[in-house]
Amino acid sequence: MPRSVRTFPRLAAAVALLLTAAGCGALGAAPAQVRPPGSAESSAAARHQLEALPIKGRAPKTGYSREEFGPAWSDVDHNGCDTRNDVLARDLAATTFKAGSKQCVVLTGVLDDPYTARTIDFTRGQTTSTAVQIDHVVALSDAWQKGAQKLTPAQRTVLANDPANLLAVDGPTNASKGDGDAATWLPPNKSYRCEYVVRQIAVKATYSLWVTQGEHDAMANILAAC
Repeated sequence: MPRSVRTFPRLAAAVALLLTAAGCGALGAAPAQVRPPGSAESSAAARHQLEALPIKGRAPKTGYSREEFGPAWSDVDHNGCDTRNDVLARDLAATTFKAGSKQCVVLTGVLDDPYTARTIDFTRGQTTSTAVQIDHVVALSDAWQKGAQKLTPAQRTVLANDPANLLAVDGPTNASKGDGDAATWLPPNKSYRCEYVVRQIAVKATYSLWVTQGEHDAMANILAAC
């Protein structure tokens, strides 16, 4: 199944419930929705969402830590699998699982990496797991500096576990991204840039985050070529 329309329904449903429980009525009643890329509907919706996003400067990074977005890789849908393993199971092919983990802990798999267009073999292990990392498409530090400081801890936990904001990707490429936004970092694989920007815009719109002027312009340029 194409990456763009793969879902894990239980996790998406759990995130929707968390949005409601966290008092996220103003942020939307469901996780960020990403339409299939390359369609006129996808590009038009993203352009509309982008123009509605506030344009401001970055707020200070003061007070940011990963812990501000809840425990790393929470099991928000209570299926016994943390979010990292849910995403690996969603995005990798030919997966194998740890015995006795109820098909939860991913041991091996093959990633069709969206950021580099490379095929990467994943093997769970102390020295091998980092070959594939889970990227927050909107980096949590970037979110913190563009509105997430004003969200509640529960709302930030929802953001950190939203399936639309998570992708299994090449580890070193993810590390090179850091907390960059679209003005400072885009996937090396140019054919994926449209979907990447569409995802970022959908997440920022869902969680009432803003963009900088440079980020807005970079996103608009990408969408114009989609």
